[in-house]
Amino acid sequence: MKKFFLQITFILITLISFPAKAQNNIDVINLQCEMLDNPEGIDVLQPRLSWQIAAEVNDVQQTAYQIIAASTLENLNSGKADLWDSRKVESDESLNIMYNGKKLNDRGNVFWKAIVWTNKGEILSKDIAHFSIGILNYADWKSTRWIGYEKTSPGDSISQYSRLSARYLRKEINLKKQIKSAKVYLMGLGMYELYINGTKIGNQVLAPVPTDYTKNIKYNVFDVTSQLKEGKNMLGTILGNGRFFTMRQDYKPYKIKTFGYPKMALQLFVEYTDGTKDIIRTDDSWKITTNGPIVSNNEYDGEDYDARRELKGWNTIDYNDKNWLTAEYVQEPGGFYEAQMTPNMKIIDEVKPVSIKQTPKGTYILDMGQNMVGWLQLKVKGKSGDTIKMKFAESLQADGSLYIENLRDARTTDHYILKGEGEEIWEPTFIFHGFRFVEVSGFPTKPTVDNFVGKVVYDDIKTTGTFESSDATMNQIFKNAYWGIRGNYKGMPIDCPQRNERQPWLGDRTTGAYGESFLFDNQTLYAKWLDDIKNAQTADGGIPDVAPAFWRYYGDNVTWPGTYITVADMLYQQFGDKKVIEKHYSSMKKWVVYMEQNYLVKDLMTKDKYGDWCVPPESLELIHAKDSARTTNGELIASAFYYHLLQKMKKFAALNGSGNEDIPYYEALSQRIKLAFNAKFFNSKTNTYANNTVTANLLPLAFGMVPENLQSKVFENIVQEVEVTYKGHISTGVIGTQFLMRTLSQFGRPDLSYKLASNNTYPSWGYMAKNGATTIWELWNGNTADPKMNSQNHVMLLGDLLIWYYENIAGIRSNPETPGFKQLIMKPDFNCGLTYVNASCESVHGLIKSSWKKNKNTLQWSITIPANTTAVVYLPSAAVSAITVNNRKLDKSGVAYKTEKTNMVLTLPSGFYTLNVK
Repeated sequence: MKKFFLQITFILITLISFPAKAQNNIDVINLQCEMLDNPEGIDVLQPRLSWQIAAEVNDVQQTAYQIIAASTLENLNSGKADLWDSRKVESDESLNIMYNGKKLNDRGNVFWKAIVWTNKGEILSKDIAHFSIGILNYADWKSTRWIGYEKTSPGDSISQYSRLSARYLRKEINLKKQIKSAKVYLMGLGMYELYINGTKIGNQVLAPVPTDYTKNIKYNVFDVTSQLKEGKNMLGTILGNGRFFTMRQDYKPYKIKTFGYPKMALQLFVEYTDGTKDIIRTDDSWKITTNGPIVSNNEYDGEDYDARRELKGWNTIDYNDKNWLTAEYVQEPGGFYEAQMTPNMKIIDEVKPVSIKQTPKGTYILDMGQNMVGWLQLKVKGKSGDTIKMKFAESLQADGSLYIENLRDARTTDHYILKGEGEEIWEPTFIFHGFRFVEVSGFPTKPTVDNFVGKVVYDDIKTTGTFESSDATMNQIFKNAYWGIRGNYKGMPIDCPQRNERQPWLGDRTTGAYGESFLFDNQTLYAKWLDDIKNAQTADGGIPDVAPAFWRYYGDNVTWPGTYITVADMLYQQFGDKKVIEKHYSSMKKWVVYMEQNYLVKDLMTKDKYGDWCVPPESLELIHAKDSARTTNGELIASAFYYHLLQKMKKFAALNGSGNEDIPYYEALSQRIKLAFNAKFFNSKTNTYANNTVTANLLPLAFGMVPENLQSKVFENIVQEVEVTYKGHISTGVIGTQFLMRTLSQFGRPDLSYKLASNNTYPSWGYMAKNGATTIWELWNGNTADPKMNSQNHVMLLGDLLIWYYENIAGIRSNPETPGFKQLIMKPDFNCGLTYVNASCESVHGLIKSSWKKNKNTLQWSITIPANTTAVVYLPSAAVSAITVNNRKLDKSGVAYKTEKTNMVLTLPSGFYTLNVK
């Protein structure tokens, strides 16, 4: 019997090893390990495997799967599952299947594929996935030494405006046998570029992703088999400063963390065709120089490049490096070595300038037409020594010159010195700018827009969402949000890309990360960020406002550190990632207990630091409101938010298997807080909380703290404030706006949400767009308030706007009971005021689409539900006769349905549907 099963398995594998068209147009696609496409060098011994089912027919449900894994592609294709054969598993799960085969070894390869059975009776597969294991044991790095140059060079400076030249390192090696495979394992801090035989390895930029280098260091892995040859080869690297050699070195040491001079550790692991192996490591046989063309690289201030100092051929064999220094052994950074499980940044897009104009002082202002993040590529001809200066800014003053006050002390300037050898093309290597406008001076001829190309740089993650509606203002806001979000992905989510800050503030993403997940595949980015937060936690449980803690801001408030919990909840809800909750639960609980023990007084949370940050002020010239009627009590905010987080912790405890022990603790603490909260802040005569700001009433209502019989009365006060007092405009800051749009819709006023979303007068998102914004501002009045607080590329004020776009307007929502979009809840607010919406989102199960259009008499709605999922769909009619499904009357369509109040509720299997309601 066993022999027969193996024979059948071999036949199946043989059949599916070729990408033949599957029957019924159904395929298994997007095989992924840990949600990464073919990752190199992971450090997880039991990685999670996932796949999607792509189908061109309706009602496709997985009934079983089989995972086959082998150590070589040859073994897999020949049916030899020498690592793991799961056998047939009766299950509809296609996400996060834990590898359960043989123990995976250091540097080992895994090739795998999935066989899937569906209700259509097919056995399907497509493609083969691959991942490799990194260096799992710290001991394997022991004989690999960290090398560098721990000194300044002529032209360098250690100051508030530090300058430090790049380090160039090289080593020639001799590989005496035929090469079967080769991989480089590299930690290059703060940033690196890797070369082999004159060729840059990989398309990554600004690598690796930043961490607190005293806690953990990420190494990157590259398969370099095709770049090496038998005989002489050359390994070369360039090291830039990044976050390691801190830009403001020795400036405010009580606030800003510094780590030291750039350094690296590298292993080249070579396997020969005869089965022998070799490891080339960093040691004192490497040569180093700081006399290369990158004479300064500073994230805040820019990059200076002197092309006359180029080291021609430095990264090829037989280069004369006799004047180079011997690389020094240097102290290791201190953090634990980890494989980088997130993608590096890369150049994702290009932007052509829209105009260039000469100023009265003879310089030129280049307009990119879009506030973007990255750098400029320059194309120029001139004489040796000609120096081009490019200064970057987000906006212009009235006289057409750059507006730079909001950059604070960031100099944001690149310099390029020509070598004078025909056409020269250059772009920086180790910096980025946030900008729309560039002042160009020193250009040897009259420049045109064709001399420049903008390079858009952010993490190499997929854009997953689209949105378009009948409202032009909402469409522009969506576009602005898209550009702002991707510009602020820099190996971690940062607050802004242009001024002397660029920090991973937790409070900016508390709810924002959730909205972003509809637009971008941000799962691994935020899973990494949770690790950063955990690593920044103090021994007694405190969590900082910025993580990694490049700034030492341990403010012990609730709303910023609480992001640790809300982002984990987002990853579970949107991606079905339960592992992050299991991994971080104990640290989250530690913080919850820490806050209770230190700041809970009479069952209320007394510590708040930021309030409802950036409430729209009463005057366009103010940053913060001075009118007390606009500000919300900090104790109310902290207590309500802490209560909200306790509800999430109850859910986490159940998921983590800690429910019996911890849920009673969270429940009792919640009830005490709720009782004290209502006793102190609720006014039973007016049915308002505290001073009746929208945020004061909104938080307890959104969090379920308001007694059920009083909810409608509290909501009436919110409506009165929004609709009458503030004339249909935003009056909330960072905290209140996280729950504003959804709560208005939830309690029956989607039209009021729409009014807020479509406004173009102050204060509103549309006001930003109307006044020329192409990203999202830090302030509602970002064009008029104090210049030093005016980042024009922030995302913190988006609140729950994007969630509302998708869940409430498009009707694309993951059922909380079935995370990861296993079941959709599709319930658009058709009566909000829009006439059509077209939206899509690439979920972990596949592409979801929702496109509806209405007029006075009819509603037409086209939806796409991914294979192996279902959807609960709400239509605004209780009449069976008024509804058709794919041009068939509802009662003849075979679709399950029921009436719920004034809605018809359909339960649809996967597929493509056109729904019509008369």
